[in-house]
Parts: sequence; C-alpha cells; structure tokens
Amino acid sequence: MSNSANKKGLQWARHQKRWFGKWHLYLGIIAGAILCVVGLTGSILVFQDEIDIALNKELFESMKGQKRFSIQEIVPLVQQKYPEMHFDYAMVADENNPNATYRFFNFAKEEEFFINPYNGELAGKRLEHSAFIHMTMEIHRTLLVPVVGRYIVGFATLCMLILTISGLRLWVPAQYKKWKQWKAVMTVNFKASFKRQNYDWHNVLGLYSAPVVILLCISGFAITFSTVFIGSLFVLNGQSPQSVATIFGQQSKYVEGAKPITLAEASAIAYKTMPEAEVLGVAIPTTKEMVYRLDMKSPGPSKEGNRVMMMIDQYSGNINLFSEKDFPNIGNSYLTWLTPIHYGTFGGMPTRILALIGGLIPLLLFITGFIIWWPRYKKQAGKATYVEPRPTLKEKELEAIRELPFGKYFTYHFKKGLKYALLMLVCTFISGALYGLFSGVIIQPALFGVLYTGITIGVNLVIALLVFIVVLIFLAPFKKAGKGPYKYFALSLAFALVFVPVCIAMAKLCKDVF
Repeated sequence: MSNSANKKGLQWARHQKRWFGKWHLYLGIIAGAILCVVGLTGSILVFQDEIDIALNKELFESMKGQKRFSIQEIVPLVQQKYPEMHFDYAMVADENNPNATYRFFNFAKEEEFFINPYNGELAGKRLEHSAFIHMTMEIHRTLLVPVVGRYIVGFATLCMLILTISGLRLWVPAQYKKWKQWKAVMTVNFKASFKRQNYDWHNVLGLYSAPVVILLCISGFAITFSTVFIGSLFVLNGQSPQSVATIFGQQSKYVEGAKPITLAEASAIAYKTMPEAEVLGVAIPTTKEMVYRLDMKSPGPSKEGNRVMMMIDQYSGNINLFSEKDFPNIGNSYLTWLTPIHYGTFGGMPTRILALIGGLIPLLLFITGFIIWWPRYKKQAGKATYVEPRPTLKEKELEAIRELPFGKYFTYHFKKGLKYALLMLVCTFISGALYGLFSGVIIQPALFGVLYTGITIGVNLVIALLVFIVVLIFLAPFKKAGKGPYKYFALSLAFALVFVPVCIAMAKLCKDVF
C-alpha cells in the first residue's frame, strides 16, 4: 500500500474516533435493529389505506345505489336500524371513492363496522386488532410492547436523527477540498471491490436520503411526544401551555330535561362557521357530558387539505372549541401537517414514494454499516495489543481545549455551538424544502422542519439546564464533576438561542402559511 493511501487511512481512522464517529457507531449498534423494524412498517403504512382496501375489498366498497347518504344522515339511520350497535366514532372510509363504505368504531371493544352508504345496511365488521394494517401500525408505534414501547420507538427515532446528522459529519472530513474528491464520495465506484462499493453505497444512501429521513424522524418524534409538542406550540405563541387532556376534554353543559341536538343540527352549525369545509369524521356523544367532535377538511396547500377540529355542546349547540380560532397560529402545523409529513401524503404520490423509500433506508444503512464495521471489529479484537498512533496537531489542540478553565471551556463550546446551530438551521430548512420539491409543496415542510426541530432543541435545553444545576449543586463542590455537563449545556444553550427566536418569530408571522 502506498504512503498516500496509508496517510488517508490513518486520517479516516482518526476522523472516526472523534465524538461524532463514536456516536454514529454506538447508536447504530444499539438502535439499528429497532429502526429497521420501525422503518419497514412505516414504509407499509405510507400506503395503509390502499393495502387495507385491497385486502378487505368487500368491507370497504359497496354497490352503487340511487342516493348516497352524507355522514350526518347515515349516523341516525344506523342508530335507528341497529339500536344494539354501540359506536363512538364514524368516518368516511375513502373520501375519493363515491362507493366507499362508512366506518364506525367502538373503541372500548375494538370493533369496527362497515356501513353501506346508500341504504345504511351493515356491510361487515371486524375486530380492529385482527386487521393486518392495525397490527402493522402497532408494531410501528410500540413494537407490541405495552406502555414503554412507544417511548422506545420515540427515542429510537431520535437516535436515527442523530445517526443521520453524525453520518453527514463523517461524510465531510476535513481533507476533502477539491471537486474531484467531493465527486468521489457522492457516487458509487462500480469498478471497485465489493468492500469499497458497499462503503460507497452506505455513504450515498445516507447522503441522498437525509432530507426525507430528517423530516420523518422529526415528525415521528413529535407524534410520540405529542403532549410536549402541543404544549410548546402554545408557549411559542405566548399562551399558557395546555395539555392534550385539556384540549380534548371539552364537556357539554347538561340541564335537567334538556334535549340533545341532532348530528345534522351540529353539522349545520359547523358548516355555518366554515361553509367551505367538509365533515370527514364525527365523534358521537355517548354520555350526558360529552360533546360532538367534528373532524373537517377545508382547502389548503397540503394535498390532504387543511384539517379543522370543532367541538359542539350537544345541548346548547355552542362551539366549545374551534381549532382555527382557539389553537395557536402555528397550531395548524400539528393538525394539518404532522401526520401527512410523516407518511408523505402532504404532496401526493411523489412525497409518498419518498416517504416509502425513507422507511427502507434504516435497513439498508444497517446492513451496509454492519458489513463495514464487522471486519474492523474482528481485526481489532484479534490484536493482542493496540498501539495508539502519535497524536496529530488537531488532536493536541483538542486536548489543550479540554485542559482550559471551566469558564473558557464553556465559552469555547458556546461559540462553536452557535456556528453548528446556524448550519443546522439552514440544513433543516433545505431538507424540508427538498422533501416537498417534486410535489411543488416546498415552504410548509421547510418551516415545519425548523419549527419542530426548534421545539426539540428547546426541550433539550430544559434537560441540559437541570443536569447543569444538579452538577453544580451536588458534584462540583466535591470536585467530582467532569467537563461533559458544561459542554452539553453550552452547546444546548447556543442551539436554543439560534432556534427558539426563529420559532417565536414563526409563531407571530406564519399565521396563514400552515
């Protein structure tokens, strides 16, 4: 091997020993298998409606009749025909198919009923957990692990985001200064050995999928920790944080002898408020305290439309909650954009295909990454002793930084954090824009990426602050604290000072964007 090749190999080895290389390796090993399962099931769920319909065509489609009943007409008809049928929610099975059945749900018993839209007859029923798509959804969200499963998936999703960022940092080592060198790491050399081609594929797949994977990770993390993100949206808008229970826990004011309004009357109230909207689903009051909840769609930049939620008192007809008025200016980013961005439906078929590919990426990167790592691991394990190479000038500089006094050490990493935060802000915006580029929906996913990354960074700052306080109070006085917590807090503070003001500005200025 030439001296030049030895030198490059040594440079690359040192590059991987830095903090981002270690994070990339260990997170890949720990979270890789989970991410493969979550990614594969996510790819299936991109086309969940089409798959469910194809597997159960007799449930989802009916023979065309003379008059199709609207959802507000079909509910009382079903209640009259099947008084023994108990259900909590009714929705349109497929809004684009005029012959699609209506779906009625009994959440307590996990029953799902399919109703003929032309005569209100029961077309079929099933237990929700018996459906292939429902099982796939449960694996995707919880790995079929009760209670803690959803948090395992949530943190694994965060690991995938860190893996993507650290992988991009590994992909750009300092010695790549010429276009020829950049071109070499952006393509696969099909004339090279299998080992080299596998290495190229790992880099290329990670690079070109990064914009989509970053948005899928951010949205997936927000879905898992929805309570935190909804509360943060209120805080950014200068309002007191409200829990999900408060938002969805609206109640009707029951008066003795009061007669409930009908669903048709509740729908008329909703249409009067939003004439251009269409009711897609209805939560039916089953107790005296419950309200009508109407899930509606109005025209919007997303191919899925603008999602609207309205809660109406079942006795007085008062609108208890109207998402367009009662949610923060950026609240619509959650209702309208979160799930469509996660499954790619916001931009139609182009973004759905990108989301499907994005779900396959963790498996492909895990396989190619394992092929890269395993020979190196065996080679290192087979050595009786390991001789550390002489430190480079860069490594000596890093060691000198670690020896700095606490104040200067904090300041150094704070300044570095500002630089990284500005770079991440730009990259996140570009990632969202690239995700929606082929569908023509560009600005909303770009701003969504910045907003929800900013919320994540804000929450991280709270955690970093708590760690910092604990270290100062309980460890620092006994000289038991290392400098790691100071570095963590300095970087977290720098990132928050860049992202949080941008998110606050978005809350004030982006009222009509989402």
